[in-house]
Amino acid sequence: MFGNTSSSQPTVGFGGSGALSHTYIQYPPLRCRNDGSRGLFYDDGNKLLISPTSDKVRTVFNSVVSWKTSPFTPDVAPTTDTISDGPVLSVRYSLDAKLIAVQRSNHEVQFWVRETGETFSQKCRSESGSILGFFWTDCAVCDIVFVKTSGLDLYTYVPELKSLDLVETKKMNVSWYIYTHESRLIVIASGMQCKSFTGYQLSSAGIIRLPRFEMAMAKSDVNSKPVLAAEDVHIVTVYGRIYCLQVDRVAMLLHSYRFYRDAVIQQGSLPVYSSKIAVSVVDNVLLVHQVDAKVVILYDIFADSRTPVSAPLPLLIRGLPRTSISTSQSNRKDGEGSETTLLNDTASHLYSDDWNFLVPCLVCDVSTGFLWKIHLDLEASSDGWYAISASSSEVPSVLEFLQRRKLEAKKAKQLCLELTRSLILERRPLPMVFRAIEVLVNAFSYSLKTGSYSKGGKSEKPTVENSVGTGTSDEISSADASGKSIRTESASGVDRRTVHNSSVLTSDSEDNANFRKAKAKFLDINSSSGNIDRETSVASESQLHDNQPLNANVSEQQDSQVTSAAIAPDELYDFVFASVEEEMIADASYLFAIIVEFIRSANVEKIKLHPNIYVMVVRLLGRNERYAELGQFILNKIIEPSKEVALQLLETGRLHIQTRKLGLDMLRQLQLHHDYVVLLVQDRCYFEALRYARKNKVNSVRPALFLEAAYASNDPQRLAAVLRFFRDFIPGFGTTSEHGTYIRALADMDSSIAV
Repeated sequence: MFGNTSSSQPTVGFGGSGALSHTYIQYPPLRCRNDGSRGLFYDDGNKLLISPTSDKVRTVFNSVVSWKTSPFTPDVAPTTDTISDGPVLSVRYSLDAKLIAVQRSNHEVQFWVRETGETFSQKCRSESGSILGFFWTDCAVCDIVFVKTSGLDLYTYVPELKSLDLVETKKMNVSWYIYTHESRLIVIASGMQCKSFTGYQLSSAGIIRLPRFEMAMAKSDVNSKPVLAAEDVHIVTVYGRIYCLQVDRVAMLLHSYRFYRDAVIQQGSLPVYSSKIAVSVVDNVLLVHQVDAKVVILYDIFADSRTPVSAPLPLLIRGLPRTSISTSQSNRKDGEGSETTLLNDTASHLYSDDWNFLVPCLVCDVSTGFLWKIHLDLEASSDGWYAISASSSEVPSVLEFLQRRKLEAKKAKQLCLELTRSLILERRPLPMVFRAIEVLVNAFSYSLKTGSYSKGGKSEKPTVENSVGTGTSDEISSADASGKSIRTESASGVDRRTVHNSSVLTSDSEDNANFRKAKAKFLDINSSSGNIDRETSVASESQLHDNQPLNANVSEQQDSQVTSAAIAPDELYDFVFASVEEEMIADASYLFAIIVEFIRSANVEKIKLHPNIYVMVVRLLGRNERYAELGQFILNKIIEPSKEVALQLLETGRLHIQTRKLGLDMLRQLQLHHDYVVLLVQDRCYFEALRYARKNKVNSVRPALFLEAAYASNDPQRLAAVLRFFRDFIPGFGTTSEHGTYIRALADMDSSIAV
């Protein structure tokens, strides 16, 4: 249960012009304060915040009020259920919401059937140990688990008898435990220092026991034996991987452990700068709250990186009415309590002792009864807030980060386009721009392979190789005898490779080798002709030997469609390349190098590009009169043939006959017979056009086209020859109106030429 302690903390700014922050909570909060409230519990299995309510006169519990927290809606209406009088140590709804379970004491849990109001109790003998907590599960073996100091009791619910049936008892010494619902994983601490752990996963497939493991703890001196507290251990899920995070207060490190079916592997450590640490996960980004320092450090451990996304910055409150400060000051003078006073207290007491963080991204202020949701700030606002997208000069890394975001995929996509466009307009070094282009191309390639890309914003569920389910991380539980601290069991997902390798190296295929040679020859850019060294973005699974990731329950997969920030090549062309072309006229070679790198990256990923990309290449080369290079690009098929490219070659070739010939040849190779004949006529090659049309049976070209062109030439011999051709090879042409019209026109030319 959440405590009701109070504390005085220094004021922290709550947002405004120029405020620096990468995370924020948004006003208004979900208000969970009600008359007679006696504390708060979080039921992560049903995503409910629950408040037992007491009678004002007798001060005994007689009802529970609950608020749905997912999806997070500040104005959600509460639900009230009546229970009998008595103490409440913990309360949870069954997963089908038909039962309410209330822990009355260390030895009794009482149950209510919501539909009928019937009740029954399950009592445990005192000699069998005290009940530390319980949780509902959809495991194939049991429906509910009691966690006692002596081990686990697994029960099934028998509706006909309105009772529980004991299925199995797992005996062990339990100091405290953590259960995460969506991963169906319970981690049990034991030993004098509470650093030895046993884990079980209770999934729909059965029960899996994890190997016993110990957590590392530094000693302040030789004789000291620090004890690991429940509040120093957190379970989170990032990119579908289940992690256990442990605060080592002596070493000032946050150790991370990853769960597998037959192993628990330490992944590394992160530095901490506060004696009290809280964690959140927002859109697969790990937020480490340095409570004493009142700042948040962001980590994107997609590639098992230990480098923060950005510098430590405070958590802000967005949208808070500015009048609340002056109003609350006035209310305090008058001794009045109001919501504005509470809001101002929240802004002034961020990270107070009354704050309880509910993983993945909720925080409850028990002193005010406000529940807040934590958000990432991807984009700088008009008020000057400093966002993640503007936090680093290493733009390719920022693009990789944005491409992995799902909750605000549309915004992330727009930011990627803007950042890429700015890179080009600012004439940033070509290797940096090349890296940015490769990031976007690889991200799009991955989205195609997984089926997560959709131009409309929504997408299909991805089918990832070796996937074993999805999971979004939720809360962690910690409790103490006083009832002050969090009593939550959080959800975390399964290990599944839901992310893409955003730095796939180029292949050594013959086509790609030719491409690089041509690029090096014609661009004369020393640093861009070869591969740029990069770290791969996905941790190698080979280091884990034969260990398999721990699977979560498939039934927990989310029904909502996955969104993607991936950018299609035609979008990159429309919103980046085409939009900067006019501004890059004076530096066409720079833009040309970028476009060629884009084509190379797409070629590596076997992505088909829109002809407009190749049209731009022809246009840029023609603008700089680099006709020889253009010819080589066509001959080596670096530029894919298309009607659009052929027409651009003809346009560019108005001042260069060989380039125009390339355009005509491309039309012929593409068997665009009609267009080829029309262009021959425009070039006054009437007889060649006629012969070509006859040979290739081009029936779509009207005789009038040739006749009009011949007549316009004012050459009676040409007109007579064309008339003679059609009369010889088109049956019945001599009886058409066109024949009569141009016979008269020929006669008007005062020609004695016979047709």
